[in-house]
Formats: sequence, C-alpha cells, structure tokens
Amino acid sequence: MPNFRNGAVEIAYLDEGEGEPIVLVHGFASSKNVNWVYPTWVSELRKNGRRVIALDNRGHGESEKLYDPAQYAIPSMASDILALLDHLGIPQADVMGYSLGGRLTAWLGVNEPQRLRSAILGGIGVGGLIEGTGPGENVARALEAPSLDHVSDPVGRTFRAFADQTRSDRRALTACLRGSRGLMTKEEAAQISVPVLIAVGTADEIAGSASALGDIIPGSEVLDIPNRDHMRAVGDKVYKTGVLDFLSRQA
Repeated sequence: MPNFRNGAVEIAYLDEGEGEPIVLVHGFASSKNVNWVYPTWVSELRKNGRRVIALDNRGHGESEKLYDPAQYAIPSMASDILALLDHLGIPQADVMGYSLGGRLTAWLGVNEPQRLRSAILGGIGVGGLIEGTGPGENVARALEAPSLDHVSDPVGRTFRAFADQTRSDRRALTACLRGSRGLMTKEEAAQISVPVLIAVGTADEIAGSASALGDIIPGSEVLDIPNRDHMRAVGDKVYKTGVLDFLSRQA
C-alpha cells in the first residue's frame, strides 16, 4: 500500500481508477478498507468513471500511530488530506468524509474551499459537527476499559466493539478522540460555499439531525438513509445512489 509523509507523520493511502478524482475520508476507529473498500464504495465509484483516493487517517489503519492528543487537532488531521492532494499533484477534488471524516471535510470547506469541487458529509448532522453530541469522554473511557465487558455506556460499547473488531490501536484512538473535539460554530458552517450533500441514516442517534445542518449550510442537499444507524448506513444502497447522482451534477 503506498504511503507518504506529511511532515513527520506517515500516511497510508490508496489511489485507484481514472477520471475525476474523489477523496474518501473515513470515520473514527475505522480505516480506508473498513469504511470504503469492503462496503464496495471504491469499486462502485471506479465503475462510474472516477479516480478514487482514500487515506488512513493518522492513528488509524496502516498510518502512523500517534499518542499525543494535540497531534489530532482537526486542522492537523485535515492537513493530511491537503498534503495527499499535493503529493498526488491534484489541485481540486470532490471529497467525501464519513463521521469524523465529515468533520474534516467540513473544515476544508470553510478553510480551503478552493481545493474542493464538492463536499459530501456522510454520517454527520448538526450534532456531530456543531452541537457536539458525537463520541465523547464516555467513548474514550470505553476504549481504555480492560474489555468490552467493563463498558456499560451504549455508545461507548458500540465504539469499543467496533475498535476491537477492526483491531485498532485503542491508545491512539483515545488520543484522537480527545484531540479532535474542536467543533464548528453555526457561523463557520454557514461559510461553506462549495456544493454540499449531507447523508445521514434516519436511525443515526450519533450524527444528529441532517436537516438541521442542511438549514445552516447554504444550498446544501440532504439525503436521508432510511432505517439505518451510524454503523449500518455506510454501505447502504440509498447512500451510494444518492452520492453518485450528486456527483453526476457537479461541473
């Protein structure tokens, strides 16, 4: 798997297919494979004539594991995406992020809009981006617990089980969780001017309201993924069809 360095941090990525580039940014405790390859996003996008690029966020997958929460600030994590685009010589791309990846994508939409042709915010509504109802200290404590049996908080159990399933470095994830808590104000989100699609499962209690976030980001489109929670929405057919339709309408 190819990799590059953003400063001192080694980042793993994949780069497949030909056509207009799209960058995929996975969620917390996931990886490029778990979030995008296994649910067939990469193959579907390639079949639709896209060059597909996906990275393992720092602390995740095959990328370098860091244990200082300060190294996971949202601007630092987002800089890995920009550095990957620079590494590949891509001036602008569509970017789709899921959950934490959606927060990073939104940050780019505010701070580096010239690098985004469009932004797709999957698994993130007003709660995860602005109100802060996403994974918090309960999840951090769940990751630090001796085993899943020691975790009682429902959201904590969900993420601990997921981290165990993906064989993640839980110490790095805990540092990431504590370092990436910076949220966005409504005023900042309202500055996003690139085309935006917000896609959230209707049973997702972690992301918060997609429509409420859609009311804040001017001109954004909202896609409801029926009867899917935060984990099960990722590979849903409605999600994929909606994203492909959205991408087909970008100039």
